[in-house]
Amino acid sequence: MIYTLTTNPAIDMNMCTNSIERKIVNRTHDVVYSPNGKGLNVSFVLKHFGVDSKVLGFFGGFSGKYIVDETRKKGIEIFPVEVEDTTRINIFLNDGEGEFKFVNSGSFVEKQKQEQMLRMIENFEDLEYLSISGSLPPGIDTSYYEEILRICEKKNIKVILDISSPKLKCLLKYKPFLIKPNDEEIADIFGIIVRDEEDIKDVLKYLHEQGAENIFLTLGEKGSYFYNGKNIYYASAHKVKLLSSACAGDSALAGFLSIWLEDVNNEANIEHALKRASATGANVAESNAIGDLKKVEEYMNEIKIRRVE
Repeated sequence: MIYTLTTNPAIDMNMCTNSIERKIVNRTHDVVYSPNGKGLNVSFVLKHFGVDSKVLGFFGGFSGKYIVDETRKKGIEIFPVEVEDTTRINIFLNDGEGEFKFVNSGSFVEKQKQEQMLRMIENFEDLEYLSISGSLPPGIDTSYYEEILRICEKKNIKVILDISSPKLKCLLKYKPFLIKPNDEEIADIFGIIVRDEEDIKDVLKYLHEQGAENIFLTLGEKGSYFYNGKNIYYASAHKVKLLSSACAGDSALAGFLSIWLEDVNNEANIEHALKRASATGANVAESNAIGDLKKVEEYMNEIKIRRVE
């Protein structure tokens, strides 16, 4: 069973406006409220593709309750750890020309609640894959990642990491099953500037040598790369008009996992997974929140896969 962990969930409020001006009432339209958080998004999209998962996270207040309730309405099992602070609400505003993002830091998580989560992870008997996504909220130190990965190492749980923390560099020694960095994170965390495909091949091999078993490198509108220690694959991107970038990367990861985990060593399976990942990310980027994902199959026909080496 796949479990997803979101330590810093949120309600996302996606909306559009015709203009933004000071000192007047700016009217908005097409407002969408959605339960959110990177791991939650992975579970939501996995569910769309017929793959079951279970959700872990810290939730508090009316907003936390809303996320828990909406997750259950989707038929997804969730194990919330309740905190006293109110779960954050983020705003994504598109004025027709571009996107403005207003993201809060999140609710404080006490040490006792952190320990409760660790005990839960240790006690689940069906936990085969743990997908850890997103930022850490106030109160949780980056050493918490290592505490989780030590438990996973002891229990032979395969870890999937989609985090932008500098701690990622240190976590590679635990040999995560899959990591999903983007080019900005490669620069910020590892100090490596990706300029061309030769750089990409070098960084993929470097990350594998450092411990990552598989790497799914996303480059936005420039496409994505995958490396499993044997072969490097490139997937093109389907161009869309950006409405909101929120959820796109998480959804692409879920699209990839929904096929890849069926047979991780099968080349045709890898290529199919990369097509679905790219198509899913594009369809979500042109939608408010995750959207209905109705164009994924159509977009998959436009995605080109190339084996780099």
